[in-house]
Amino acid sequence: MRTETDEIRDNLKYLALLARDYPSQAAAASEIISNQALLKLPKGTEHFMSDLHGENEAFVHILNSASGVIREKVDAVLGGTMPEAARAELATLIYYPTEKLPQLKARCTTEDALEQWYTQTLLQLIDICRLVSSKHTRDHVRSCLPSSCGYILDELLHAHFEDHDKDLYYGQIVGSIIENGRADRFIVRLCELIKHLAVDKLHIVGDLFDRGPRPDIILDLLMRHHNVDIQWGNHDVVWMGAAAGSPICICTVLKTTLAYHNHGMLEDCYGINLRHLQRMAEQFYGEDDLSIWMPHTDAARGPYTEGMLHRCAVMHKAISILMFKLECQVIDRNPDFQMQGRDYLRRIDWDAHTVQVGEKSYPLRDTSFPTVDPADPAKLNPDEQLVLQKLVQSFRQSEKLQQHIEFLYAKGSVYHIENGNLLYHGAVPMNTKGGFAVERFEGRRYSGRALMDYCDARARRGYYGAEGSAARQSGQDFLWYLWCGKLSPLYGRSAMTTFERLYVEDASTHTEVKDPYYTWYNEEAVCRRILAEFGLPGTSHIVNGHVPVRTTKGESPVRGGGRLLVIDGGFCRAYHKETGIAGYTLIYNSYGLSLTAHEPFESTEKAIQEEKDIVSRQVAVRYNMKRQLVGDTDQGRQIRQRIRELKELIEAYRTAQLLSLIHI
Repeated sequence: MRTETDEIRDNLKYLALLARDYPSQAAAASEIISNQALLKLPKGTEHFMSDLHGENEAFVHILNSASGVIREKVDAVLGGTMPEAARAELATLIYYPTEKLPQLKARCTTEDALEQWYTQTLLQLIDICRLVSSKHTRDHVRSCLPSSCGYILDELLHAHFEDHDKDLYYGQIVGSIIENGRADRFIVRLCELIKHLAVDKLHIVGDLFDRGPRPDIILDLLMRHHNVDIQWGNHDVVWMGAAAGSPICICTVLKTTLAYHNHGMLEDCYGINLRHLQRMAEQFYGEDDLSIWMPHTDAARGPYTEGMLHRCAVMHKAISILMFKLECQVIDRNPDFQMQGRDYLRRIDWDAHTVQVGEKSYPLRDTSFPTVDPADPAKLNPDEQLVLQKLVQSFRQSEKLQQHIEFLYAKGSVYHIENGNLLYHGAVPMNTKGGFAVERFEGRRYSGRALMDYCDARARRGYYGAEGSAARQSGQDFLWYLWCGKLSPLYGRSAMTTFERLYVEDASTHTEVKDPYYTWYNEEAVCRRILAEFGLPGTSHIVNGHVPVRTTKGESPVRGGGRLLVIDGGFCRAYHKETGIAGYTLIYNSYGLSLTAHEPFESTEKAIQEEKDIVSRQVAVRYNMKRQLVGDTDQGRQIRQRIRELKELIEAYRTAQLLSLIHI
């Protein structure tokens, strides 16, 4: 029979490593006490966002406000002593301290007035910061403090007033801060600390890229965030493929950015050189009728000159035809994708100027194909080959893009499980009978969780596979499949009807049939089956993005008897008319889940100058029977495991195994 000593001996090598951090019984015991106390703290706040689509201003505002959490804290601390307008002003200062501070200071016409404002503001921020720090250990709060003023902030946040007057003590410290010209710095640091401590974890449930103007700003902010994970969306994986050097993914990314006149972001922010594409486009398509190729524009981001629109439209056509050629090639290489029939350049009747879609032929809206050889439609001409070579080179050499994509791989995955929530962007593909759809890739069959795991692994091959290897090529093709494939968990529709929307007038050909999942996820039993597939109990929740919730048509973000929450309401401006709102976000704190709907965000300038916050309303709240503690979370399970290991270490010290530990 195995004894406790036998268990300790088995773990001896690990305990030897642990002993380096805790070289005595006292050190190990102290850590156990600290961890046991941590288990009794309230669970930290998790913030869920989805489908950002490059809308950086709305994202920054919702991130700064934590979907209303910050304003709740301001109201909780100061609601009884400050009017509504003053609280809105203070909340805006917390959201945008660097931008708002000069405006508020400018209203103080004398030095005395400025000093009084400094004093009042610092004391208010300290009180709010004390509230948001109450969920955390003092050590954790200290670790979040900037080195330049950490000691003073620690004193302000954790001072005890049993033996001295609070106002006198605070007054002396705050007075010294102002007197030494450090008030601005302390205000900014306190604002940043409040935002940091208010939210423990940020979850991004897919689609950082697409139509919006500055996905790069979003990625920069996420890279600086203290705790974030990402579930890839189909708009993310196609960018991941582009950064890996996949020609088809590069063309797809360019086609979308040009369709929304957003290519300036590619050139200015990522350094992508479009000069060769523009030259080739003008050479072959410059005299064409470009009416169907004109980009979608946003008046708020204008004005647009005729020359700008022409430049965009001609490149849009050139890259689209290049993309359709490459699609033929990818479909040929991957019969597993089951996309035969979508090689539309091969389905054009060049004499009749029609294209076969399904069983029918339709007139083409544009009949000019100067770079397409009817005998071999998928063949690239020398000019196209050069353009593609230069684009691949430009994408792969973009240092900033590579940093962003490496971050997406490091922090991202197809799905994520945490604290009883299952997060994924698109769908778990299903069949019409409500079972998990089965698909065959590389000689094996996959469904449910196994399909999701397979997609994750193969997506990583496309970026990290050896240069020039078949695995890398296969992975890159699969990244494109994840963008638009029928059984892609990130897409979840029958087809991406890009060709049909461009070339065929008949709207019936534009239909993208949703995966049966989007019918079945309304059933609670099906949602519970999905949760069970991922090892979760039926009381857990699915957090889903991808499909905008059309509130104007009465759709609800709560599905499956409350088991599934859809948090894509449309950050993207292009969806606002359809959805009637500008996105859902989810907050999960120690009290429960809160789903919030947001009205369209006007601008950062108005938010700062006029305190124009995003109008938000709670649409669903689920309270816990009792307040959740850290001990009830995944982190709590990890802490208890750590405590068990530390107890084993103490036992090793007590049983005379210390010498052997030292000599390992």
